Amino acid sequence: MNFRNILLGLFLLVSTLGKAQDHRFDPPWNTPPASAVHFTVPGINNVPDLYGDIVDPQLTIFFAGNQFMVVDDLLAAFKKEYPQYQRIFVETLPPGILAKQIQGGSLTLGNLRITHQPDVYTAGKRTITEMKDYFSHTQIYCYNNICLMVPEGNPAKITSLNDLAQEDVRIAMPNPLWEGIGEQIQASYKKAGGEALVNKIMKDKVEKGTTYLTKIHHRESPMRILYGDADVAPVWSSEVVYQKIKGHPVDVVEIPDELNSTATYMATKLKTAPHPKAADDFLKFMETSTAQQIYQKYGFSIK
Repeated sequence: MNFRNILLGLFLLVSTLGKAQDHRFDPPWNTPPASAVHFTVPGINNVPDLYGDIVDPQLTIFFAGNQFMVVDDLLAAFKKEYPQYQRIFVETLPPGILAKQIQGGSLTLGNLRITHQPDVYTAGKRTITEMKDYFSHTQIYCYNNICLMVPEGNPAKITSLNDLAQEDVRIAMPNPLWEGIGEQIQASYKKAGGEALVNKIMKDKVEKGTTYLTKIHHRESPMRILYGDADVAPVWSSEVVYQKIKGHPVDVVEIPDELNSTATYMATKLKTAPHPKAADDFLKFMETSTAQQIYQKYGFSIK
């Protein structure tokens, strides 16, 4: 083999290795269900926010998206406690998108149209209150606070919310149009720096492209941090806990209590629940110490 061929071979090898690493942090971060064929192709065919059995489910749950990390443990524990329910379908899309799906009756993802109505829907207290006419039962089950996710080592040296106003700091910011956390983060900006800070981050930097508004913050924000596309991402505390559990290179900058917000999560039973008994059983399970310990494991708080 001549020298030119050796160089060409090394170039192709390095290129292949580089491309192989392009998706090294890609979801699904959960454990996929057992199946005869697994055909997840990173960047091409990957549906991390739909879980389980979409055909003839015995229970359908719409979780606020940032709870994707509890699904594996929670469903395994529920199936052990209630073995009569084995076919469960779950969505963990943004709560505002799930609300529109409930209200409109369908959702299309790629070429897949889903018309399932949920038995159980979970979201923040404000969203549930606004949709109260859809539910026959509601209950509070956990809480969460906001923090700042940064790359390991915090290379941009972020120490406070006001640092996000710096021209060269790239932000992954949840879009308030469908992410409840977006409004709470804006409230924290206002506490920290008034309307000037809100406008700087949410208007000026959006126009300049240094604030990126996510569509699915529980996926996009960590990925933008992990792939070097953002210097900081306001997220729920549970997001950082989970990425650290996965061994991913992220760090956290805490937001002081006086500038922070606490989210109250509520679980509901739909009046139109296709499986009302299954919904009752799942909501009862959510009140158990087993379920609460799972939420605490992933950074949620139980008061």
